[in-house]
Amino acid sequence: MISIDEIVGLYERKGAAWYGGERVTQLEHALQCAGLAQREGAAQELVAAAFLHDFGHLLAENNEIHQYLPLPFLRPAFGNAVLEPIRLHVDAKRYLCFADTRYWASLSDESKRSLEFQGGAFDARQAGEFLRRPFAADAAKLRIWDDLAKVPRAATPRLGDIAKLLTHVASCHKTATAGA
Repeated sequence: MISIDEIVGLYERKGAAWYGGERVTQLEHALQCAGLAQREGAAQELVAAAFLHDFGHLLAENNEIHQYLPLPFLRPAFGNAVLEPIRLHVDAKRYLCFADTRYWASLSDESKRSLEFQGGAFDARQAGEFLRRPFAADAAKLRIWDDLAKVPRAATPRLGDIAKLLTHVASCHKTATAGA
């Protein structure tokens, strides 16, 4: 199990790396994404997912399975309301490209390139299967924040405040699983 302090420490050590071909760092991207979720009034679990959605990039550089890689590390601390939007955020991109032609046009060039490695836009059958998954709607929201969270020098929450939120969400999960 990875602790919240270890998650924060990893962002402090590796968060200054560039976020792919974008003009923001990994940490800026994560904080912007969490801030967008907070501004929309998302549940704390979804704000946590927004912050952690690309955590896999910090665990192993240049990996194409970044949405799956952190799940075993995060699973002891967080429940499905955090983990499933993370796991599904790449599929949400593929779904949104199928469902909304304006979405594809709004993607950055880097995001369009990565979509090809991720399997391209869903077809109608795949889109229907995606929508039937628990947390698909949250994953689609997360995906939109993910795409918007690429603004250099944008205002963001402080890492310390996000660490407190992660601690709270993890504590709630621990309490809920202890009573189950």
